[in-house]
Amino acid sequence: MNYKILVIEDDLEIQELIKQFLKTQNYTLAVASDGVEGIKKLNTQPFDLILLDVMMPNLNGFEVAKMIRSQSNIPIIFLTALEEEQDQMKGFDLGIDDYITKPFSFHVLIRRVQAILRRSNYKNRGNDLHFNELNVDCDGYKAYVNKEEISLTTKEFEILQLLLHNEKKVLTREIIVEKVWGYDYSGETRMIDTHIKNLRKKLNIPYIKTVKGIGYKIDE
Repeated sequence: MNYKILVIEDDLEIQELIKQFLKTQNYTLAVASDGVEGIKKLNTQPFDLILLDVMMPNLNGFEVAKMIRSQSNIPIIFLTALEEEQDQMKGFDLGIDDYITKPFSFHVLIRRVQAILRRSNYKNRGNDLHFNELNVDCDGYKAYVNKEEISLTTKEFEILQLLLHNEKKVLTREIIVEKVWGYDYSGETRMIDTHIKNLRKKLNIPYIKTVKGIGYKIDE
């Protein structure tokens, strides 16, 4: 499948390097040099993934991510020089799927892109999951509470799906990261807490339980 990626990055040198590296993987690339241009391109053509710089003029990455999430669940990877945990958590609060801290290895970037695209397009054939009033359509990547569809990001959906596949089992943060992100993640696994918080808020059901000091489970 020929995936199409939008790179929103104001540093033209980095923008060109990203473009050239990803083209070696046969991705189709479009670029934007600021948030305003990026939003315009997103509104005129479909993309499978967005690489989004955080520190940009006009609209910064946080503002762009918020605008994107108001209309789309397309996977977003932040490219950021901000290393503070609170900045990373702010991104996850907005519904991004991953972040890479600058300066970064382009080989790592390619692996992250591959992992996100593989998982965002993975389909569990003929597999619907149910837990009381919660229903999950694994083929369509859709979740319903009392037959009302709930809009989830790709990562939120995959975390929910993983919890449901392991109903009543406790999953550690490390296991969730390994299963959902699909690579050896060495960063802060507390990002899972933010995704869980967002899931609870959106679903508004009491079944996602915290097991203190360990992780999470789906249970009555």
